[in-house]
Amino acid sequence: MKRVAITTLGCKTNQFESAAMGEQLVKAGYSVVPFCEPADIYVVNSCTVTARTDAETRRIVRRAHRLNPQARIVATGCYAQVAPGDLERMPEVDIVLGNREKNDIAALLESEQSLVSDITAERTGGTLKLKTFAEHTRAFLQAQNGCNSFCSYCIVPFARGRSRSVPIEDMLAGVRDLAANNYKEVVLTGIHLGAYGMDLTPEHSLTELVRQIDAERPVPRLRIGSVEPNELSDELIALMARSTIICPHLHLPLQSGSDSVLARMGRRYTASFFQDLLTRVSALLPDAFIGIDVIAGFPGETEEEFSETLQLVEAMPLSDLHVFPYSRRTGTKAAEMPDQVADQVIKARAKQLRNVAALKKNTFLNRFVGRELQILVQGHDTATGLCRGLSRNYIDMKFVGDNSLVNSEVRVKVLRADNETMYGEMTTGR
Repeated sequence: MKRVAITTLGCKTNQFESAAMGEQLVKAGYSVVPFCEPADIYVVNSCTVTARTDAETRRIVRRAHRLNPQARIVATGCYAQVAPGDLERMPEVDIVLGNREKNDIAALLESEQSLVSDITAERTGGTLKLKTFAEHTRAFLQAQNGCNSFCSYCIVPFARGRSRSVPIEDMLAGVRDLAANNYKEVVLTGIHLGAYGMDLTPEHSLTELVRQIDAERPVPRLRIGSVEPNELSDELIALMARSTIICPHLHLPLQSGSDSVLARMGRRYTASFFQDLLTRVSALLPDAFIGIDVIAGFPGETEEEFSETLQLVEAMPLSDLHVFPYSRRTGTKAAEMPDQVADQVIKARAKQLRNVAALKKNTFLNRFVGRELQILVQGHDTATGLCRGLSRNYIDMKFVGDNSLVNSEVRVKVLRADNETMYGEMTTGR
């Protein structure tokens, strides 16, 4: 039985696809082992969002070669899709497989030739199936792949192709399969999740998909992945507010608080639209965790434009802020734009935004001291006697407990906040 190790860079969609590849390989007779262990074959599932992630893929390839110089190394994922030649030129890499080829990983793993299909020709949702997941309490489920937006800074549409949705019937079956394998939380993922269903016949929507899962309630907890702000409908927000299974947690890519920068990015909303949206969300979901993405130092960003972003994020009811220093990505419109911002300026602006993020996160967490939260227990540390888990509104929690609590939901009273982790005491069992 050959040993295969898989490592993943990038988004939750990639994490889902790595898990699905692992499940496919086990069925084909391979033994899937942790990436840090010696293996006969290493699979690197790459990301290509920035030049830095490309470099990280190459670094991991070399690390795999050091772990076992005789091992076969297979590169796949988004970097493999958009720049296969970069990886084929690496002496450590045996073959390169595109994103479409993940569906047939078991058959292609030991082939002699690289294969990268034209992803832009794909018109249907992926066929990757998944009934288990490495994290034994929560599982990701891919609802959609690809993106039609072509934001000026983003290479992803070239790596993932056009938006393609998994039919609702298949999604419901996928959630049921995960529930049957005792998963307590399912996270819906996609590259452009808010576009779910627009390519199906008849046309559907993310709201409709979530409504059907909510009506059936196959799992205790359903979490929604990142959604474009202009695609988060009032109907979906209202559904989240009245549901007993949908977690009050949203991840929204803002990217900039300046209308002029948003226009250059190719984003389809304004700063005031985003602020109004968060006001509506906070009114209906006052305890929701709201995380947003922001890019610091987009080409041409002036001090005034950056100040608009800074003022907006300071004013909004956020729980967290993911700050991305702009990274020039060959093949995108933004890479050719004039007035590229100096690296030191980008770093300084990113630092300012991260300082705001720390304050927002600390304020949000401390709101819950003295309150009770429902925690899905994800693990137990025998050395400390502490269980760790996640609240419905995305708060990490630690409390005294035992291993029997893993994969159950318990009520925990919050005692204190320590950086990004909360500590509490269990008040009720399963």
